[in-house]
Amino acid sequence: MMDDEKLAPVHIIRKKVYHGGHHGGAWKVAYADFVTAMMAMFIVLWLLSSDEKVKKAVGGYFTDPSGSGKLVGTNLAGVDDNVSLSKEDMEKLKDKLEQAMKTLPKFKELKDQMEITVTGEGLRVELLESAKGTFFESASAHPSAAGRDILAKLAFEMGKLPNNMVIEGHTDSKPFSKGGFYTNWELSTDRANSVRHIMEDDGLRPDQVKQLRGFADQRLRYPKDPTNAGNRRISVIVQYLDPAKAPPAPPGKKEIAKRDKPAH
Repeated sequence: MMDDEKLAPVHIIRKKVYHGGHHGGAWKVAYADFVTAMMAMFIVLWLLSSDEKVKKAVGGYFTDPSGSGKLVGTNLAGVDDNVSLSKEDMEKLKDKLEQAMKTLPKFKELKDQMEITVTGEGLRVELLESAKGTFFESASAHPSAAGRDILAKLAFEMGKLPNNMVIEGHTDSKPFSKGGFYTNWELSTDRANSVRHIMEDDGLRPDQVKQLRGFADQRLRYPKDPTNAGNRRISVIVQYLDPAKAPPAPPGKKEIAKRDKPAH
């Protein structure tokens, strides 16, 4: 028996020990969360230090990631050819609108009655009437066919902009023929409102027009010829995104005199 016991094989079992087996790969998930949080923090810090155009572009993407709406993920909120909308680039917007107007069938006939200028308030587009009533029926707030076509084209282009709009109506000094309570004040205001309706139907956002102004004959284009047909006009103003950046108004006579007065 002693010899058999000595010859019996001896089996040695070695147990493998895995360190950290109790948590597996959980640390990887925690690390990924940490990296994501850091990235989000840096993005927020970058946005806070960015200018308004970048903020609007990023906000536009999250509002409409597919890019089907007015504010898409670009730096210009839908303007295709990188026309900036600050005061420095209103001239580029002017050129863009002029090119759009040239696509109208009757542009050659109407170009002398359209004027686009950069002013202290923004980009002013003026449609000047003729003796025949080019843009509106005579003594009426109903636009002509040519007037509708131009307003629709302007609305299509201006509706892409984040800028606010102001619409003005002006008349000449000729007394309103219908008399009674309907005067040039009502006519100028009604024409401005008619333009708003047409442009909102053709591209302007409902909240884009911020003011309607009816001036009657109080701001004549040709003060020395108050009955001139060119005094009858519609003005559509694309306002600056940041009013504080608008060019300062020229000083009045009192300010000039005060500034030039020699010191005692």
